[in-house]
Amino acid sequence: MNKLYLGGIIFTALMLLLTYLSVGSSEGGLNGDIVNMLAVAGAVALVIITVFVVIKYVRQMQTDTASGELADENWDGIGEYKNSVPMGWAIMFMGTIIWGMWYFIAGYPVNAYSQIGEYNEDTAAHNTKFEDKYKNIAGEELVAMGKSVFVAECKVCHGLQADGIDGKAANLNVRLEASVVKHVIENGSNNRLMGDEMPMPDRNGLFNTNTNELITDAEIDLVSKYVANGMKGPGADVFAGACASCHGEDGKGMEFVAPNIAVFTPELVANVLTHGKKGSIGAMPKFDRLNPKQKEAVGAYITSISTK
Repeated sequence: MNKLYLGGIIFTALMLLLTYLSVGSSEGGLNGDIVNMLAVAGAVALVIITVFVVIKYVRQMQTDTASGELADENWDGIGEYKNSVPMGWAIMFMGTIIWGMWYFIAGYPVNAYSQIGEYNEDTAAHNTKFEDKYKNIAGEELVAMGKSVFVAECKVCHGLQADGIDGKAANLNVRLEASVVKHVIENGSNNRLMGDEMPMPDRNGLFNTNTNELITDAEIDLVSKYVANGMKGPGADVFAGACASCHGEDGKGMEFVAPNIAVFTPELVANVLTHGKKGSIGAMPKFDRLNPKQKEAVGAYITSISTK
């Protein structure tokens, strides 16, 4: 007997035996369970058809010879026949293309069930319910909500006490640290803290009107410590000459010009959550999964715990 046929018979017998052992050892087995019986019948048919098709085409490759008219072109003596495309192959090829176009344009996106679509619908329904329930929440209740969201979303980086976990993230107990202020002055900023594109220039665009010169390294160090100290101590004159024109004399910012650098505000925190932020430590991602009320609540909570 041909080795190919013998191998096919042995493989078929082995697969059928494994199928029987697998189903027979399962709970219920073949004891009248129509589902198991249909499954076994399908497995048997699949194994037999697969082996038969493989043997047929392997045997065909062993015995068949090419024939037809050769094309004029050849490469290193290897030519190509001018045989027409098999009709069955052509039909399947074109049918696959047509089906693929239908599937991607209309079949799946429009008509089929989608887990992602169901999730998006459920999320939208939940957000609508959430907004209706909490749209009027304010005061201490808003702060309490913000604390819950902070614990769930923010403590991983900022720590449970919002202290930044030894510099791994910003310390939210204070508005700004000296190193953060210095980084912004030296490199500029475009973190959309006011919600809009209001970039701050780097040190090459900051003049001290008291000296009519660009701000110096010593002045940067001095004003950084001044801002970090809650707008108190040495450095007030540098701030007045280089920073107050945009941030205001008290550092609480000016609408459409510059953000509040004296204290946190709910709006400022919400903008950071919406747009993300880059700074001296690294980049903070934006939090699209939080809805506007949750961002407002986190802002209220951060504002309540900040000391200056």
